[in-house]
Amino acid sequence: MQINRFDFASLPVSPWRNGGGETREIVCQPAEGANFDWRASIATIAQDGPFSAFDGIDRSITLLEGDGVRLVGDGIDHRLAMPGEPFAFSGDVALQAQLLGGVSQDFNIMTRRGRWRATV
Repeated sequence: MQINRFDFASLPVSPWRNGGGETREIVCQPAEGANFDWRASIATIAQDGPFSAFDGIDRSITLLEGDGVRLVGDGIDHRLAMPGEPFAFSGDVALQAQLLGGVSQDFNIMTRRGRWRATV
């Protein structure tokens, strides 16, 4: 197995369309296009607002730093407030994010349902 190291500051930054944060992609397969099979990233949540839905994708989010965020949507009401404690959910669900304090940063794993599965 090969380990690839990365520097957070050197990861490409993608601002969110709603202006509420940004994503730094660590790795994505396949590397090109929005129809990924799996993806690992670090997101910075800077303000309340909608989380993007990803149809057919299973998601796991883990707070890295900050006060955390409350995720609310169809059948989901979860406080992501403990660093290192992952929360798995369907990317099909459109969620609203409400900051529990200031800016938060989280680690995300997304996998295409039926092709890949991840445990965080």
